[in-house]
Amino acid sequence: MKAVLDTNVVVSAGMTVHGVCARIVDLLADGAFELLADDRILDEYDTVLHRPELRIVPEDAATVLDLVGSVAQPVSAPPLRVELPDPTDLPFLEVAAAAGAILVTGNTRHFPARARAGVTLLTPREFLDLLRRPL
Repeated sequence: MKAVLDTNVVVSAGMTVHGVCARIVDLLADGAFELLADDRILDEYDTVLHRPELRIVPEDAATVLDLVGSVAQPVSAPPLRVELPDPTDLPFLEVAAAAGAILVTGNTRHFPARARAGVTLLTPREFLDLLRRPL
């Protein structure tokens, strides 16, 4: 299964080590799904995980970034002609669309149905439930 993780999922994993998002990152480390990203996404993860106001323990941020950097499959995504409420979310949608991947986000309202370009959007809880389903 291929997935793109919105930054809020990665940040939540770093902030709440026993939460749903942290479990998703644990399953990523176990190889339960394939993470897809491009340089724009990886740069945003790095920038946001190091924001002082989030108070993420530097070692936790480094652990998440090391994992993501080591397993993320690079995707070259063509631009989409869609408008999102927050244009900085576009790389996540573009990568998911280019790779036929699920986009996992806690901010579903940032991706209105009319602008999803055929991408399946799941909340972290929905994605975790999907990963836990027996084959």
